[in-house]
Amino acid sequence: MDWIEREKRVILQTYTRQEVVIERGEGCYVYDTEGRRYLDLVAGIATVSIGHSNKYLVERVKEQLEKLIHISNLYYTIPQIELAEKLSQITGMDRFFFCNSGTEAVEAALKFARKVTKKKKFVSFTGDFHGRTMGALSVTHKEKFRMPFMPLVEPVEFAEFNNVEDLGKKVDDSTAAVIVELVQGEAGVYPAKEEFVKALFELRERYGFLVIVDEVQTGFGRTGKWFAKDHYSIEPDIMTMAKAMGSGIPIGCCAVTEEVAEKIEAGDHGSTFGGNPVACTASLAAIEYIEKENLVENSQKMGEYFVEQLEEDFENVRGKGLMIGFDVGDAQLFVRKCLKNGLLVNNTSERSIRLVPPLIITKDDIDYALEVMCSLK
Repeated sequence: MDWIEREKRVILQTYTRQEVVIERGEGCYVYDTEGRRYLDLVAGIATVSIGHSNKYLVERVKEQLEKLIHISNLYYTIPQIELAEKLSQITGMDRFFFCNSGTEAVEAALKFARKVTKKKKFVSFTGDFHGRTMGALSVTHKEKFRMPFMPLVEPVEFAEFNNVEDLGKKVDDSTAAVIVELVQGEAGVYPAKEEFVKALFELRERYGFLVIVDEVQTGFGRTGKWFAKDHYSIEPDIMTMAKAMGSGIPIGCCAVTEEVAEKIEAGDHGSTFGGNPVACTASLAAIEYIEKENLVENSQKMGEYFVEQLEEDFENVRGKGLMIGFDVGDAQLFVRKCLKNGLLVNNTSERSIRLVPPLIITKDDIDYALEVMCSLK
């Protein structure tokens, strides 16, 4: 019996997987159990930012594993404090709550928004994806994800993404927070417009709600800046992070301003594994490597090159940095063809392809990917 058949006997079938068993990875490439090599343009869904099995990260994590694996938040640990200090430098936010994933970070953000504002309503957007736990799912737009689990957290309203007029109709004095992806990932890589973001923050001043910026997929250099918010020169009240934060090691974070932090008290939220010493060490290592190798700049440069080349052969090319989307006739078929030809890509809809490769990707890697993709159109 092969690995795929064994998986079907013991794993709950909540995922639609590609027909390949990945065994190891190195840099921008992964290898299956048959030894075949694939250029990875998915990177664990925008997660493995500094490449597979990055030696710097591995060594740092090994050192921490030999020192302290877990102790819980009943006690102070050095890696957690050092990571929070580093995040303060690169995010501009003031206080940090550590968890284990993006959806957990969103759950924390929603709780904090209600506690701070003493209001109930959330406003999200068409196309937004924020996670699959009950609170995060409540502000995720796709009906397919939501309907089997109703009723969810209420009240929640969805405004049309990038529509200033519709946003103005949905927010009011009862709004606790507006949560937004500045570049929508699961929707197919669609950036927010400047005037839309400006209007959102003007409405914040009028109604006194909080703005939660979901940087789970866009953070840590993915869009050609440290965070998507940096493209818009904005200061959110709350920011969520995960995915590339640990370059493959599970970790998430909810960041808040000092004004928000002042109203959060002991017992308002918690996590047994959040801020684990190993995960925090991995995150520090990933951030340090991104800085040392100028990977934010590489993301911008390689992203621009990738988009320019894609525009010659594909429809509706869009994105920022190394977060790129484009359209094909049959996205699922395209993904399968790419797989057979040594390329991992991901589709977000019937026509949309999403590319989120490691930030270490080179021009030669991109040229190879383009050669494969263009031959499969």
